[in-house]
Amino acid sequence: MAELLLELFSEEIPARMQARAAGDLKRLVTTGLKEAGLEHGDARVYVTPRRLTLVVEDLPEKQPDLREEKRGPKIDAPEKAIEGFLKANDLARDQCEERELPKGTFLFAVVEKTGAETKDVLPALLEKAIGDLPWPKSMRWGEGDMRWVRSLERVLCLFGTDVLPLILRNDVACGQTASGHRFLAPEPFQVTGFADYANKMRHAFVMLDRDERKTHIAEHADAAAKAEGLTLRNDPGLLDEVTGLVEWPVVMTGKIDDAFMDVPDEVLITSMRAHQKYFSLLNGDGSLAPRFVVVANTETKDNGASIVAGNERVLRARLSDAKFFWDQDRKKQLESRVQNLADSVFHAKLGTMVQKVERITVLAGELAPFIPGCDAGQAMRAARLAKADLVTEMVYEFPELQGTMGRYYALNDGEDAAVADAVAEHYSPAGPNDDCPTAPASVAVALADKLDTLVGFFAVDEKPTGSRDPYALRRAALGIIRLVLENGLRLPLREVLMKAYWGYNETVPDFEKKLDGGHKPKILERELLDFFADRLKVHLRERGVRHDHVEAVFALGNEDDLVRLIARVDALSGFLDSDDGENLVAAFKRASNIVAIEEKKDGISFDGDIAVDKLAQDEERALVDGLSASAQRANAAIEAEKYVEAMEAMSTLRAPVDLFFDKVTVNADDADIRANRLRLLSQFRSTLGQIADFSRIES
Repeated sequence: MAELLLELFSEEIPARMQARAAGDLKRLVTTGLKEAGLEHGDARVYVTPRRLTLVVEDLPEKQPDLREEKRGPKIDAPEKAIEGFLKANDLARDQCEERELPKGTFLFAVVEKTGAETKDVLPALLEKAIGDLPWPKSMRWGEGDMRWVRSLERVLCLFGTDVLPLILRNDVACGQTASGHRFLAPEPFQVTGFADYANKMRHAFVMLDRDERKTHIAEHADAAAKAEGLTLRNDPGLLDEVTGLVEWPVVMTGKIDDAFMDVPDEVLITSMRAHQKYFSLLNGDGSLAPRFVVVANTETKDNGASIVAGNERVLRARLSDAKFFWDQDRKKQLESRVQNLADSVFHAKLGTMVQKVERITVLAGELAPFIPGCDAGQAMRAARLAKADLVTEMVYEFPELQGTMGRYYALNDGEDAAVADAVAEHYSPAGPNDDCPTAPASVAVALADKLDTLVGFFAVDEKPTGSRDPYALRRAALGIIRLVLENGLRLPLREVLMKAYWGYNETVPDFEKKLDGGHKPKILERELLDFFADRLKVHLRERGVRHDHVEAVFALGNEDDLVRLIARVDALSGFLDSDDGENLVAAFKRASNIVAIEEKKDGISFDGDIAVDKLAQDEERALVDGLSASAQRANAAIEAEKYVEAMEAMSTLRAPVDLFFDKVTVNADDADIRANRLRLLSQFRSTLGQIADFSRIES
């Protein structure tokens, strides 16, 4: 058994690509080993900005020998058949074995293949794996044709004590040479195996293990914050990125000039994060402190003083730009910027951003009556201003601050706080982990914006397909669902979807003529309701609700009140968890199967009225009375939206149904009595169908 060690040493690999590349390299190599019949022990990958390293333990010295037998034609088969078999296996007639089988004597080709030396198999296998690495972006360099993420400088490849001669391109050397940190230990050195390699890397200022670097940065940054009496702002994404930028992380603390501290915290944090990759520090009240944490990739003789000073100097220039944008943007009122949105296209068929603003302003006002405590004037004002910050200098520089800057500029203009908050929150929820707005005006504008987007793109037939959703319409639908459910809104989806549709007719000239294969109102309404139904099913499944319970309620159709739908699903799930519920479902399926079989046999439907005079047994009459009473109670409960009571009403059917199946023969000799009993079972099925389609419930 021997160890395989591979290091691919290159110019800096983008941080966002490193973890995936490491996983891909391990997958490609281990798959190749398996296909080559080479069993192995543990396989591990390590990645830093400049190197991809793979170590595979316990590889055999050679492939296993293989023996393969192939049965050919009978010995007395036509000569052409025998010649074809011999030619296909590259054998002479006397190299084949003859074996008697029950159906005759057959030729057998026995091919024995001696396993190759592993060190002879590995080079081609590794070259293919390296060439097949699926980089999101790759490049060519120099005069070679090889493509890789960055220019590849050197390859280290050892199998046991043997250097494997990988040939990737003429100017990329392959051997047992490695080197450490670019500045702290650039001198090359020889390695004899992974243990030697890892030890020398540590002494050459390279932390190979990505998780170790990440933990080191997090712990030292937290300690640096505590040393200042501050806390580190939680930012997992930045931590991942910085981990991929350094091989030898050194954490230091710098200072933000007081002159910039009147700029909004979000601006300072975003500027430091996006441009400089600095971690922000917070005061006890959660506000931004005038300090930052920078992670250097080197050590200095002055304990980092020059690095900190250099970073503070660069930060001053960055924040000077941000402060300039902040000061300049506040010189114009947000309202005055709305008309500038006429120069921004929302979509070629859906008009400009200013037309979108006009639509969501009207729609927010129309949604206000459905949102408890919502002032229509506030909602419309917030919608009017919601997109205006898109044409500010600050948002042009930092697009991720859209909405946030709108709030600051609205407050600066003296707008109501509820209006300003709605401007900031109208993009929310942007994802499953994002907070959902609860303030009435914020909910109105957020709903209006998402409804307008969904209706518009569905109208012009730009719907999601498979995994493709370029306009994030699934996210918009899920956002609407969360806004409705988490705020308990009794929103009639059909009505508001059509309001959004007619908004396009009023703002986009000749809108319906531009649809070009798109969808008119009724088709659009049905498609959107189906789309919401699918999204709601996903949402409920994520909550742990059984998919068949959801299907059973959705199958009733004609429901566009999401709150009511959820109440019905929850009531059904509770009912089906009880013994009565389980028994009724079993009875429903039994009744449905009997009716379906007899309807198919007779070629007629048994949906008609029950003839009271044909009820021959007490058990039949008891079931009829039970159906009438439970249906009456259930209908009243459904009308009052008391779905648990509706389920309780249905549970009273358990006893008469059980007795019916115990005592009554459905297929009686008397044809009229038989038909009447089948109509009774059909009515039982229909009565239960008022609260859910029980045929969708799985056993």
